[in-house]
Amino acid sequence: MANVQAVLSALEVFTRAPEKAALEQANTWLQDFQHSSEAWSTCNILLLSPEAPLAAKLFAAQTFRTKVTYDLADMSSPDLLQLRETLLKALETYHTGPRTILVQLCLAISGLALQLPAWDDPVQDMIDAFGRTPATVPALLQFLTVLPEEVTTNTKIPITDDEYRDRSSKLLTANSTKVTDLLAMYLQAPGITLSIQTQIFYALSSWLTAGEIVVMSLLNSPLISYSFQALSSEDLFDSAVSVVCDLIHETQEVEDNMPVIEVMVPLVIALKPKLVEFKDDAEKIRGFARIFAEAGEAYRSLLLHHPETFFPIVEAIGECSAYPDLDIVPITFSFWMRLAQSIGKRPSVSPLFTDAYQALMGVIIRHLHFPADLATLTGQEADNFRSFRHVMGDTLKDCCYVLGTEKCLTTTYDMITGALSRGQNVSWQEIEAPLFAMRSMGAEVDHNDDKIVPKIMDLIPSLPAHPRVRYAALLIIARYTEWINKHPEYIPYQLQYISAGFEDSDQEVNAAAGQALKYLCQDCKRHLVEFLPQLHSFLASMGSKLIQDDKVQVYEAIAYVISAMPMEQAAQFLRTFSLDILGRVHALAAKTTAPSKDELVNITHDLENLEVMLGVIQSFGEQLPVACQNTHQEAWAVFEPFLAKYGSEYPICERSTRVLRLGLTFFGTATLPILPSVLSRMATCFEATAFSSYLWMAGKVIGRFGNEEDPALRAAFKDVYERSSNKLVLLLQEKHPQMIPDVLEDYLQMLLQMIEYTPDVFFPSPAFAVAFRVAMAALSLVHSDIVFAALDLLRTIFTHECLGPTAQPPPPKFPIYAAAIRPVVEREGQELTSYLLAGLVGDFPEESIPMVVTIFRVLGALWPTQLHAWLPPVVQQLPPTAAPDQVKSSFLADINRCTHSAPRDTTGSTYVYLRSSIQSGEADKVKYAIRNLHRASRKARERRRAGPLDG
Repeated sequence: MANVQAVLSALEVFTRAPEKAALEQANTWLQDFQHSSEAWSTCNILLLSPEAPLAAKLFAAQTFRTKVTYDLADMSSPDLLQLRETLLKALETYHTGPRTILVQLCLAISGLALQLPAWDDPVQDMIDAFGRTPATVPALLQFLTVLPEEVTTNTKIPITDDEYRDRSSKLLTANSTKVTDLLAMYLQAPGITLSIQTQIFYALSSWLTAGEIVVMSLLNSPLISYSFQALSSEDLFDSAVSVVCDLIHETQEVEDNMPVIEVMVPLVIALKPKLVEFKDDAEKIRGFARIFAEAGEAYRSLLLHHPETFFPIVEAIGECSAYPDLDIVPITFSFWMRLAQSIGKRPSVSPLFTDAYQALMGVIIRHLHFPADLATLTGQEADNFRSFRHVMGDTLKDCCYVLGTEKCLTTTYDMITGALSRGQNVSWQEIEAPLFAMRSMGAEVDHNDDKIVPKIMDLIPSLPAHPRVRYAALLIIARYTEWINKHPEYIPYQLQYISAGFEDSDQEVNAAAGQALKYLCQDCKRHLVEFLPQLHSFLASMGSKLIQDDKVQVYEAIAYVISAMPMEQAAQFLRTFSLDILGRVHALAAKTTAPSKDELVNITHDLENLEVMLGVIQSFGEQLPVACQNTHQEAWAVFEPFLAKYGSEYPICERSTRVLRLGLTFFGTATLPILPSVLSRMATCFEATAFSSYLWMAGKVIGRFGNEEDPALRAAFKDVYERSSNKLVLLLQEKHPQMIPDVLEDYLQMLLQMIEYTPDVFFPSPAFAVAFRVAMAALSLVHSDIVFAALDLLRTIFTHECLGPTAQPPPPKFPIYAAAIRPVVEREGQELTSYLLAGLVGDFPEESIPMVVTIFRVLGALWPTQLHAWLPPVVQQLPPTAAPDQVKSSFLADINRCTHSAPRDTTGSTYVYLRSSIQSGEADKVKYAIRNLHRASRKARERRRAGPLDG
């Protein structure tokens, strides 16, 4: 009884809503209890005790389900049979509920049935035990509902594929006819209650979904007709909708199911008048929409071949699409998309279908209308509606696929011109919705069209100046720029309209103008070269009035045009725009008074604009144009004092380093003379600020120019490496690694570049020991990218050729590298193995395990004695929640066998060892030992992740 009282005390904590620590402690205790062997008997006592509170009984039922999933291997065959009797007795006790307990017990019995071959016919035994008296039939139906779900979806149950195939066949396939007959019998039983009927439908759905009841087997069964009849019942409607949809879905293999389809389709079509009868009941319409859409998708080949019989289904789906409740409308969209795809594969199609898509297009455009009063929408409702408009736009593309883009665009054009003809009596919504439709259909436009698109382009300047209309029109320009590229005579007019958009007081219109200009310049860049001076003047006059997001789009647009110019001309224009920005950077750096906040924000915006331009242009190649040959020195002469003065401002740091990175790409080897100064400034700024972007930039320099032999540059590599490492030491004394993930990541990425390109700097430096410790510390983070970088660095260190002399004399620096690595590993090895194993049973990504395996292989090869000493205390410190004692013992035994039996190599060569151990199979044993520990830990953690109170 002590365990019973302990469980009750732990559960009581959850009723008091105490501090988080107490809840976590109680949760952990309950999880540990669920792992214990005593849980079986304790939970049985709780379930059968009348005095136990409901929460305790539910916990007991959940524990049985959990232990059946994970712990049956701990029990003997007689105990398993006794467990079956225990669960059946409990089910008999709770056959009237509560439902939560009933469901957990049925899940436990289902899981046991799957894993207990000695239980010959669980389904028949359950029918015999619970199906003979009306009072216990609900318990049987609950079991029959969860059995297929548990057998087909609970992948945590530990059985082999062969065992699964055998038991699932005996449990489900062999009993499908029996279950069908049983459900039909209950459905026709006199005095059947609505709740029993509901359960019958859910059970039938479960077996249909699992694929165990074939709909053809129901041809002479009352289940089909009863399912459709139940749609007339308010209480049975939801369950009947689900089962009818499942019946239809399972007959989508048309040729195999024609007899039963011939029975069901008239029943489906007979529901069509219900759409009028229940037009004011949205939930009823939702259910009917599901049925019609399911039928339309399942039988679309029949729709096309026999429209005279099946077209009423299309008409019904069209009515559902036209329903005013926009939560119901998208139920039909998948049908329209799939039908359009099928129509597209046919040489001809009945005009009934083209008429249906013509009507659908009108329906969708009506749905696109904004409310007359936008204030009636909350912020979230407005966002949801805008998002849904794009979904509806996809359905308009389906209409284009069937009707042809020209016809669809003509229809929307006529809608707009018809509205405009009414003068002042037209609402902006009547114009904006067709404009939005035109934009959605833009992807389908023929770039050589000379019939309808010119009309649309001619129409745009005459549209009303309402902000929503102008916004939609600008986005049409943005969407049709590939067409405009083929018709450049429209560019001057479009530029005028875009320019007016920037002057609008509505910020969304400004943003649309920026987007239109960006895509116009991107797709029509060769035609816009002559307009570049005009764009420069536009920036000079309007730039200060634009918000930054719009200004970025303008600079990006300009960059596209520059990229289309001849190189010398492009270089001159790039220099012009860049010097405008660099002039403002220089002015701020030279300022003798403290800058305002706005000035700092504006200069970061300037740097962002320069970054965007360089990002588009990238490079002019190895041979720089004359206009650019000295620009890198001029630019660094501006940036160096600017960073010295404002490099402690984080936004300036971020933008400056990104511009410098793009400058490396643009100028290439021309930057070599200034790189020592750049690296020195990066080191100084990192020391002063600890901003990771300075390390990121240093890493980019090393990765790009690490092979250069210039002594001054290599001295700069060493300087930035050691200064940043010393700063890391200070940071980690003040902060936990979790607090500086960005710094650790960029430091590690810099080190990866160094070990690749500058090992002569990386290994001999005193900073190597720091780098090794930082890589270990990074293994404690839960950031996958950082863990990958740290493991990659450590693996590269351990597998470096310097640790394994070859038959040839080694390169002269290899002994120096090895002499640097060995003492660090011997000093840090135990802590390293602790980090590796903690991550292995913790948060290391699955894809990182091969790197852990490689590191352990090398440790076992070159430091076997030390590894044997390091592992036992490290393994014992692993949390039992992630690595139970049995798992720890197995891992140590596996590793010991690997390293004791592996062939030794007197040269101490990593590669000789790995080759010989692979030949003897020992390398695979190391891999299996690591993977077995990882899998066992993952299984333990998944079990705990579910929580002791989760059903």
